[in-house]
Amino acid sequence: MMDVSGSMGDEQKEIVRTESFWIDTWIRSQYNDVEIRYIIHDATAREVDQQTFYHTRESGGTLISSAYRLANEIIDKEYPVSEWNIYSFHFSDGDNWSGEDTKLCVELLRHDLLPKLNAFCYGQVESRYGSGQFIKDLLENFKEEERLITSKIESKEAIYRSLKDFLGKGK
Repeated sequence: MMDVSGSMGDEQKEIVRTESFWIDTWIRSQYNDVEIRYIIHDATAREVDQQTFYHTRESGGTLISSAYRLANEIIDKEYPVSEWNIYSFHFSDGDNWSGEDTKLCVELLRHDLLPKLNAFCYGQVESRYGSGQFIKDLLENFKEEERLITSKIESKEAIYRSLKDFLGKGK
């Protein structure tokens, strides 16, 4: 999942695309029968193909919950947890339209997504336009949750460390 809202500038989207490319590459090299789904979101979320994910230039406001709802719907419809190991990666600058939507995100994660996932990885890229608040909210609400893995991505140079944060856990 990638935030493509207006606060995510070209540099932030390029960082996300680079990191996502390496995550895709690593996963495909390690596992057979992998299915990767791509979601982009601003105030609304939509599933897109790989080409669109890596090349879109959307903008608008941010409602992170729209991506979490869509991811949950896709999992419920197509990936029974008894048959799939499910890993989710979400990238954003941490700017969400409202505290109410952040509360909704926490509830969706706690009650719907995390129980189905092997891991939920959240990468937050630095942006001069984004508040950066979302990672703080996640850490505050999920202190003891081992399936939630967060990483701050300050620049292109931080991508390698972030990849290790996400892929080095071995879950």
